Amino acid sequence: MRLQKYIVALITGLLVLSSCNDPYKFKLTTSKKLVFNDEATATLTEKNNKLIDSIYFFVNGKRVASEGNSITFSTTNLGVGKYSVSALVFYPEKTKKVNNSIEILSNIAPANYNYKLINTYPHDKNAYTQGLEYHNGFLYETTGQYGKSVLRKVELKTGKVLQEVKLDEKYFGEGMTILNDKIHWLTWQAKKGFTYDLETFKQEGEFSYTWSQQGWGLTNNGTDLIKSDGTHKIYFLDGKTGQEKKSIQVYYNKGKVDLLNELELINGKIYANRWDTAKPIKSGIFIINPENGIIEGSLDLDNLRKIVLKDQTLSDDDVLNGIAYDADNNRIFVTGKKWGKLFEIELVKQ
Repeated sequence: MRLQKYIVALITGLLVLSSCNDPYKFKLTTSKKLVFNDEATATLTEKNNKLIDSIYFFVNGKRVASEGNSITFSTTNLGVGKYSVSALVFYPEKTKKVNNSIEILSNIAPANYNYKLINTYPHDKNAYTQGLEYHNGFLYETTGQYGKSVLRKVELKTGKVLQEVKLDEKYFGEGMTILNDKIHWLTWQAKKGFTYDLETFKQEGEFSYTWSQQGWGLTNNGTDLIKSDGTHKIYFLDGKTGQEKKSIQVYYNKGKVDLLNELELINGKIYANRWDTAKPIKSGIFIINPENGIIEGSLDLDNLRKIVLKDQTLSDDDVLNGIAYDADNNRIFVTGKKWGKLFEIELVKQ
C-alpha cells in the first residue's frame, strides 16, 4: 500500500512538473462586440511562436471547419446570447483545450407598443395567477402558493369558476397550457409538471425538466411546449414526453432580459411577462422571436395595475401575470396576481 501511494505521488509530481515546464502558452481571442447577423472571428495564438500540429475549433460545442489558426463564422444561426468558443490544440505529444466566449446582442431596438382597452371583466382577487389560457370560449387558469394552487375553468364574462382541481399541498403551482386536449401544468421548484385531461381535470401523468432551473411560464406552438424558468432563457419541450429539446436566450439591443414569467404564443411570437418591475419596461410584456430570441417589441401595461389599485390594495408581488389569446377573434386578455379585474386589450404600435 505504501509503495502504491509513493508511485501515485511520484506520477502526480511529474505531471505537475511537466505542466510547469511546458513552454507552450496559448491564447484564444474572440470577437467581443457583436450584434445578430454579424460575422464573428476566433484566433488562437501561441505566445512563444512555437510549433502547433493542428487545431480543432468549437462554437457552442459544435466543431467548426477551419484553416490555419483562426475561424470566421456567422452569428445568424446561433441567435442572440452568450456562446462558448473553444480550441483543442494539438502540439508535440500533447493536447490542450483553450476556452473563450462571445455575446451577441439584438441588431434592432424593440418597437414600442401602447394598448387600447376594449373590455374589463371580473377576476377572482384571491387568485394568485400563474398561468392563463383561452380555449373554446372559456378561460383556463392556474394559481400558485403552497396549499392554494389550483387549476380552474372560468367563465369569461362573469369570472365564475366552473370547474376546479387542487394541486397537492407540497407543490407550488405555476404556468399552464393546453395542447392536444391535455392541460400541462408546471410546478415551481419541484422540477416536474403534471398532465390533466381537459374535460375531466383528472391527472393522467407527469413530466420532469432538468435543463431549466425552475417552472415558471408555459405555452405551446401546436407541437412543443414552450417554457420559462425565471432566467433569460426559454425552453422548448417535446409536446408528448415533456423532455427538453432546445433553448433560446432572450436579448434586446442592450443586453439580456431575465425573470421571464408567464408566456403566450400570439401570431407566431412569444409574449412574455417579466416577474418584477425592473427596467427596461415596468409591468408589461415583451414580444420575442422564437427563432432567435430577439425582443422585437415591448408593451408597458403599468396603467392597468393602476386601474386595479383604484378598487383594491395590492402588494409589491401582485404584478401583471397572465396572458391569454383568443385566436378566432384576435383578442388578448391580461390580468395579474390577485387582480380583481381581467382586461381585454388591443395593441397599438407607436
